[in-house]
Amino acid sequence: MRIVSLLPSATESLFALGLGDQLVAVTHECDHPPEAASLPVVTRPTLDLANQGSSGIEDAVAFAAREGRSLYGVDTYAILRLDPDLVVAQDICDVCAIPADQVAQDLTGIRMIRQHPHSLRDVLADIEELAEVCGADSLPLMARLRRRIEAASAKAAELPRVRGVFLEWIDPPYRAGHWTPDLLALAGIEDPLARAGVPSVALSWDDVGKAKPELLILAPCGFSQARAEEEADYVRPQIEATGATSVVVLDGSAYFNRPGPRLVDSLELLVASR
Repeated sequence: MRIVSLLPSATESLFALGLGDQLVAVTHECDHPPEAASLPVVTRPTLDLANQGSSGIEDAVAFAAREGRSLYGVDTYAILRLDPDLVVAQDICDVCAIPADQVAQDLTGIRMIRQHPHSLRDVLADIEELAEVCGADSLPLMARLRRRIEAASAKAAELPRVRGVFLEWIDPPYRAGHWTPDLLALAGIEDPLARAGVPSVALSWDDVGKAKPELLILAPCGFSQARAEEEADYVRPQIEATGATSVVVLDGSAYFNRPGPRLVDSLELLVASR
């Protein structure tokens, strides 16, 4: 099978399933595992956000949305020339990854999986569905992932539960949504601002402070560990004003923001942060 992945988490899932050799193209954001970097890239960003801080990125993305402009350019002609049997895309967020609707018409006639997970259970089910469509056996991978989930949950259960707040963006702060509240619950972190199964939305730092977190976790979407730490420094007064006794900055891009196998790593990181 010849597969084009327009979703970084799907790229990770395909490699984890042993199907990396069937990928013929990926996105410019598909950076894991390292082997993905050697594959042809059929997308590009439409905005130059490299030198923008969290607030600037928020404004630029909102402006593009108001104008009806996509954040991603996709070379659908290149995809057609690759003659794929399957394209993997998503319907959950127009900001985090290429929306399936952007390419569906140009790729008419090619089978497309449109992933739209809203919970940890959905994420695991998407991996299983992807394996089934590709004729792969998902049982070994899923058994390993579920054993790790059980082990991390058991470890968390041995610790006192902690009141915390998880932020998916920093300026402005965005509360935890979709699958992240599931991870927090398994890790024994009680987040009063988190909303499971729905998109993350912007709050104010006053809202974060009123939640009275003991533990504040920052894992901004699309930011590496180093970039997240840099951004956190810009809002250090607001962070300190929350009164959190512990502040943890994590790599959102590698873990929490991608609905794939590394969400299990994300759970383990949360437990370790306790």
